[in-house]
Amino acid sequence: MRLPISAFIICQDEEPFIEACIRSLSMCAEIVIVDSGSTDRTVEIIEELKGEGFPIMFLHEAWRGYGAQKQFALEQCTQHWVFSVDSDERVSERLAKVLPALLEADGVNGYRVTRYDYLAGYGYVPPRAHERYHNRLFRRGTGRFDPTDKVHEGIRIDGEVRKIAEGGLLHFRPIPLAELIQKKNKYSSLKAEMKRERGIPARPWKMLFSPIFFFSRWYFGHGLWRCGWAGFVNASSGAIYSFLTEAKRWEAEALEKVPPEEPGDPKGY
Repeated sequence: MRLPISAFIICQDEEPFIEACIRSLSMCAEIVIVDSGSTDRTVEIIEELKGEGFPIMFLHEAWRGYGAQKQFALEQCTQHWVFSVDSDERVSERLAKVLPALLEADGVNGYRVTRYDYLAGYGYVPPRAHERYHNRLFRRGTGRFDPTDKVHEGIRIDGEVRKIAEGGLLHFRPIPLAELIQKKNKYSSLKAEMKRERGIPARPWKMLFSPIFFFSRWYFGHGLWRCGWAGFVNASSGAIYSFLTEAKRWEAEALEKVPPEEPGDPKGY
């Protein structure tokens, strides 16, 4: 018997990952998938799984931005509980086992779930090096996304939210470092733009200290030092992302304040 959960996923060109994600959600009464224009076999795979009997509601929607796209997917859900899952994530066996009991808890509107990244050259990080916990599972009608979130969209949940101590989401997207840096570059542009739109001023000093803080928090605080050089590379790439975000926010203001001018006498320096 399936649980009264609507899992919802947004995707585009997720052929290598989408099948494992959907199969890990077999305990859910509904799986809402919103595709924003896949050109690989993503759609074909989803249709095949739907033909197998997976309770999939498959929709096509033009890209709105991360926060708005996930809010759209959330609004299509019909079950009492809703579960936000990324297309490159899978529900771990330990998490799947505790879900029935979690749904029965009185007075709880939502749960925070951790996830375990897969690091090239190491594998999944150990429990002592997992990510922080994120709002993912909640009663329908008690949580929402901010449509203006261009990246790193979060769920705001009303009422009591608890942490799930058992299991988590397995995040599997092993990509070459060159591609990872391209992704960090893209996300840093989105975050810098989002800060600008929200009136958050540039703070140049953060270009120096934010990368150090980010690396220290992930490498030492989250325990990525336990993962050898793979953990070092992962924490370092995050520090690069942090620097690029602050540098791009500063650059946007710098370009506005300093108009291009012809340089003066080169001897007058």
